[in-house]
Amino acid sequence: MGTTPDGGVSETSTERRVDDLLDRMTVAEKAAQLGSVNADRILTEEGELDEDAVDEHLSDGIGHLTRVGGEGGLPPRAAAERTNELQEYLREETRLGVPAIPHEECLSGYMGPAGTTFPQMIGMASTWSPDLLESVTDTIRDQLEAIGTTHALSPVLDIARDLRWGRVEETFGEDPYLVASMACGYVEGLQDGGDGVTATLKHFAGHGVGEGGKNRSSVNVGRRELRETHLFPFEAAIRTADAESVMNAYHDIDGVPCASDEWLLTEVLRGEWGFDGTVVSDYYSVEFLRSEHGVAADEREAGTTALEAGVDVELPYTDCYGEHLVDAVEAGELAEATLDAAVRRVLRAKADAGLLDDATVDPAAADEPYGTDAARELTERAARESMTLLKNEGDLLPLAGAETDSVAVLGPKADDAQELMGDYAYPAHYPEAEVELDATTPLDAVRERADEHGFDVTYERGCTTTGPETDGFDRAADAAADADVALAFVGARSAVDFSDSDRDRVNKPSVATSGEGCDVVDLGLPGVQRDLVERVHETDTPVAVVVVSGKPHSIESIAESVPAVVQAWLPGERGGEGVASVLFGEHNPAGHLPVSIPRSVGQLPVHYSRKPNTANEEYVYTETDPLFPFGHGLSYTDFEYGDLSLSTTELPPAGAVTAEVTVENVGDAAGRDVIQLYASAENPDQARPVQELVGFERVSLEPGETARVAFEVDATQLAYHDRDMDLAVEAGPYELRVGHSAADIADTAAFEVTGTKEVPENGRTYFAETRVADDE
Repeated sequence: MGTTPDGGVSETSTERRVDDLLDRMTVAEKAAQLGSVNADRILTEEGELDEDAVDEHLSDGIGHLTRVGGEGGLPPRAAAERTNELQEYLREETRLGVPAIPHEECLSGYMGPAGTTFPQMIGMASTWSPDLLESVTDTIRDQLEAIGTTHALSPVLDIARDLRWGRVEETFGEDPYLVASMACGYVEGLQDGGDGVTATLKHFAGHGVGEGGKNRSSVNVGRRELRETHLFPFEAAIRTADAESVMNAYHDIDGVPCASDEWLLTEVLRGEWGFDGTVVSDYYSVEFLRSEHGVAADEREAGTTALEAGVDVELPYTDCYGEHLVDAVEAGELAEATLDAAVRRVLRAKADAGLLDDATVDPAAADEPYGTDAARELTERAARESMTLLKNEGDLLPLAGAETDSVAVLGPKADDAQELMGDYAYPAHYPEAEVELDATTPLDAVRERADEHGFDVTYERGCTTTGPETDGFDRAADAAADADVALAFVGARSAVDFSDSDRDRVNKPSVATSGEGCDVVDLGLPGVQRDLVERVHETDTPVAVVVVSGKPHSIESIAESVPAVVQAWLPGERGGEGVASVLFGEHNPAGHLPVSIPRSVGQLPVHYSRKPNTANEEYVYTETDPLFPFGHGLSYTDFEYGDLSLSTTELPPAGAVTAEVTVENVGDAAGRDVIQLYASAENPDQARPVQELVGFERVSLEPGETARVAFEVDATQLAYHDRDMDLAVEAGPYELRVGHSAADIADTAAFEVTGTKEVPENGRTYFAETRVADDE
């Protein structure tokens, strides 16, 4: 910004342009900028513009165009053409000619025809690689920009600690630090330094801990837990990655719906954090203030309440904004200045996206980023890196193709491409639609290796994912008995399910038990899949179980009996290649769990960073520890850590400490490891988590190679909210711990924070700085 002669800050040309547009708008035109219209309302069944509907919904202008390509089911070129036509209408046929912001969903890839489907985010979190995720969203950005999209409704920053919740698969796991790190990688790839597609952080906030594990249900957490656990990733992504948009959550927190929470959306988000982007509503959440929460008597009250709280744009279509806001202003129920503030933010977002200069794209080039070799290679790489080896007794894996004569491929997740997709992948989101899906299943990939190495493959599904039928058990057991090794692919189907439950669903062969609206009370494998694995195990043929699912399952009996377990999550369109490359040793697995896997649903909560009394109290019939802990992940080689050394044992409250450790690959294969650094307050003045992640680093090492990994941890990373709810670094003894997982700590080092100090505004460090050097 420039300065005026008296030293004040002058308006930029963008601000002047925005103010000029705002000054010329009627109240109705202002309200229109805060609304939206979805594809189903303005497109015909043939995918053309419905001109009468366009006139009805866009004549005063519009804020957002909702999923023209994805909801419209349009291939890229047609999506670009329809978006151009809508932008041209707004430019030529409306009084002020202000274009719209086209938005799409892109959680695991653009959720529209031809979009590349990457692993679901719980799988991407298992890579512990924000850099890889940034490459993924860089590809997604190219595909979105080609069809004229400038705003994306991702990523999800919810903390996954109630694993009954169907949307666990959309998250980056249970830990705020890991979630924040991955989210920043996502945002940086998508936004490209402000020259790309706007990322939307969701769901603000606490959406992952609803009562009963239900989507949209009430959340009851204290302000301290809300800030330190659930708000931390949002704050970090806004302040370090400059995220440009936020989406409110559906639920209420302690009785106040997020869509009407001025403290959350204005005081904290804008006031404390300085966020100057747009807040968009989760679909229908403004209307839900009336119909679901009952805190608004009608649409006008719902719209006024949400706008005053800080929701700038109503999605997916204008229901409670629009004419209701106009009426509220005219009735003196809503200050026009409040309307102006939101409109100014929306117009600034349009200016920053370049829409006020040219809102059209080249349809002839729209197909170019789709279906490329580079995109296929990247999604295959992401699938490989997401594979997490949980158990490998007797080194059953990797399978040696030259020494294996026959393989039995079993289970309902082995040969259905749609079963590899997360809920916001286009094929899973619209399971009834006819989708051309270029995908590789695990069976496809195993057969390809059979052709290469000369072994036989027998396939039997055995059962469905959720149905009760066991008719296929005998054929599956016979196939296993005749094979050298059996590969059992089990898990849960993912989809967005808004249908009502009914008693007959228990008999249906493929009911979604993961994904939005698919909340459960049992974390076991659905249907009779566990029985199938037990039957196959009885044949005495070695069994490797591959769990293809968006949520952790309580598989204690399986894990205790079979020699090998791989967590594949929902690995996307090249997921079969990712799985097979690990099973046959072409890729050394390096995934690590972003969530703790419980022994049973009754253990919840079971996340690693519980407070001491929760973590240490025992049950009568089971242990308190999870089946597999946060951060766990095996390799086909072994890594040993040296002693953890600190640069100082006395840390000032505004200083930093460097922790260093030597890592050595002591095995026979090249591999990658994730070194995890945890911090623990030894006797704090309030109950604190037993330990918290404060840094991590991936290293690649050849056999016999060593590396020296250094973590620079700022004192403010140890800060927590004191009894007055001020963020402060507290004096006292602390410990840093380096480990292979939260439960497998290799070494510790103690230090003292020498004083207590409040963390000043903008004085917080969110992430440790890491360095990796060859150890000489």
